[in-house]
Amino acid sequence: MSNLNKLDFTALEVFGRNYLRWVQDVKLHLIAKNLHPAIEDETDNLVSEAKKATAMIFIQRHIHDTLQIEYLAEEDPQALWVTLTDRFDHQKDIFLLEARHNWQHMRFQDFKSVNEYNSKVCRI
Repeated sequence: MSNLNKLDFTALEVFGRNYLRWVQDVKLHLIAKNLHPAIEDETDNLVSEAKKATAMIFIQRHIHDTLQIEYLAEEDPQALWVTLTDRFDHQKDIFLLEARHNWQHMRFQDFKSVNEYNSKVCRI
């Protein structure tokens, strides 16, 4: 019974700060479990109701409780996937602009050591 509450990775936060990592993790897990057709847009792809339900359970288990309540009425995993994408996919644009800004304004002389500089560069 304790296995039901154990998550495979970090759940999607309410404000989507970890959205990019979460999407990558969910896609990889769904591919590994052969459930990825349940979230894809392909119209010729017929997915069984059991696979849809399994994918929906997996996605809902890995989103924050508040988001679970908000999307409680959503029954189709593809529709939920599209809704979450529409809501949080702008994170790419925000992080890219921030990373470019940090990269352009970083100066080696502002750091006390080479390790500190390298650490900052790797975080961008």
